[in-house]
Amino acid sequence: MPADPVLVTGATGFLGRAVVEHLAARGRKVRAAVRRETARWPAGVEPGLVGDLSDATDWSQALRDVGAVVHCAARAHVLKETATDPLAEFRAVNTEATLALARQAAAAGVRRFVFISSIGVNGAETRGTPFRHDDPPHPHSPYAVSKHEAEQGLRAISAETGLEVVVVRPPLIIGPDPKGNLATLERIIGKGLPLPFGMVTRNRRDLVSLPTLCDLIDVVLDHPAAAGETFLVSDGDPISTRTLLERMATARGRPIALLPVPPALLALPLKLAGRSAMAAQLFGDLEVDIDHTRRTLDWTPPGQTAAT
Repeated sequence: MPADPVLVTGATGFLGRAVVEHLAARGRKVRAAVRRETARWPAGVEPGLVGDLSDATDWSQALRDVGAVVHCAARAHVLKETATDPLAEFRAVNTEATLALARQAAAAGVRRFVFISSIGVNGAETRGTPFRHDDPPHPHSPYAVSKHEAEQGLRAISAETGLEVVVVRPPLIIGPDPKGNLATLERIIGKGLPLPFGMVTRNRRDLVSLPTLCDLIDVVLDHPAAAGETFLVSDGDPISTRTLLERMATARGRPIALLPVPPALLALPLKLAGRSAMAAQLFGDLEVDIDHTRRTLDWTPPGQTAAT
């Protein structure tokens, strides 16, 4: 295992914090990039103060002696968008700031740059055929567009500088204290309120748990075959919306009341209100083919056997 520290951006966020703790538990030296020093860190983790994330951020101190970067920081989970130009806001953080960091990383001699992108680069939903790593991109939202443009820019920087870029596209990430729509559902479950999803049993959605995603990130930091690749990741167990909610309730130790409302009756008002993306998340399919990830890395989601 390399002795140089791994810089993790977004280190106080939902994913970043989990990555920091996972890598430190594996014995890696970790530098946690933070806006301000307020958190306590496990042994082997040092903070790297960088301030706000933008294309003008000075990463020189945080990148000192770093061997690899895991870039988790992003603008996401905007449930009530107030920006007049959402795409510009997403691009500023997810594209321009990412590429500025990558250029500084290359100049500082960083070997590998792991970029946490999104399955949204592939599209919003599948219809019988799971997404593959080499599918033509079809980003469906300003967030996904900004991630796709960052991927493209990183490829160009890699070709120019030799920086080894690894792209990871996770679907919805599940774990304690989730963000976005999952956080809303968890609050409703916590209050014991009924939810009208008792009949949403036939859709198939791949998810990825924090332990699975962190395990893959740990692998791609060093694996010689990972450089230049795009990896899709999931727990390898697509489930319905009803099953997801039941598992969330079980994890909280709470009973859950799921009302038997036909999915079509629920989806229609969301679509009429311009919330087609939410309707797709709740009632549509999103399956992920991770065979390329398994074969290239000789990797299996934790808890599964290689034959699964």
